[in-house]
Amino acid sequence: MNIVARLPYYAHLIRVDTLDKQAGTTLLLWPTMWGLWIAAGGLPPLHLILIFAFGSFLMHSAGCVLNDYADREFDAHVERTRQRPLATGAASPREAMWLAAFLLLVAFLLILALNTLVFWLALVALALTASYPFTKRFLPIPQAYLGFAFSFGIPMGFAAVQDTVPALAWLLVAGNLFWVIAFDTAYAMVDRADDIKLGLIRSSAISFGRFDVLAVMLCYAVFFSLTIAGGLRAGLGWVFLAGMAVAAALAAYIYTLIRHRERASCWRAFVFNNWVGTAVFAAVALDYFARA
Repeated sequence: MNIVARLPYYAHLIRVDTLDKQAGTTLLLWPTMWGLWIAAGGLPPLHLILIFAFGSFLMHSAGCVLNDYADREFDAHVERTRQRPLATGAASPREAMWLAAFLLLVAFLLILALNTLVFWLALVALALTASYPFTKRFLPIPQAYLGFAFSFGIPMGFAAVQDTVPALAWLLVAGNLFWVIAFDTAYAMVDRADDIKLGLIRSSAISFGRFDVLAVMLCYAVFFSLTIAGGLRAGLGWVFLAGMAVAAALAAYIYTLIRHRERASCWRAFVFNNWVGTAVFAAVALDYFARA
């Protein structure tokens, strides 16, 4: 097998063939970073920033490969996913599993430099990542399960800095879970018509039905309430609150993108959530910087 000739297919599997497909990596990265900053009470050590940033890329990439492996029989019937390598046969399931194993191995080599608690939390994160694709067969809102997977960088960050996971970390996890439900419901709205026709995949977009837009906006409201509560509990002040107001305004704009439930607009809403995450991280980081 010519590995070089296969690289474009592997790039597609881990979503690095186009820039907009890396939205998932950054959506995983932002809560990890703001959790790390709060855990450190300001700027965390550079090596932790690098480990968690690269780890976010690796875990998201592995998750994408595992998701494509699990959905390989369905993706050919969905407009957005029908050109994925496993759906077209351009890459084999065995190749996908070897690629996922390699990515996860590198991710685990990274955390070996950290403490034992991070290691055990990483095992939980791995289990959540590997099992999530299969929850779409039976959970009415699999996005909630994904929310736990996408939020586990927060307790791992606290564990890396403090060697413990305080209640504050879990409060931030709870808030982030609702953010994930919000943005991934917008993502699921892109595929809803195909998923309903297929009849084998469940999603929050299907379960919420005609209340989908309302549910998304309520999830944003809970996300901001819990995250602001966590920030105040951590001692953050007016700079943080001002930044959160900006983030809330950005989330309000998302309503205009999803209210008509058009595929292209819902996809833009999903990607646009990176600006929400950027604003929340900036709110946290700039508050610590202002008080340094």
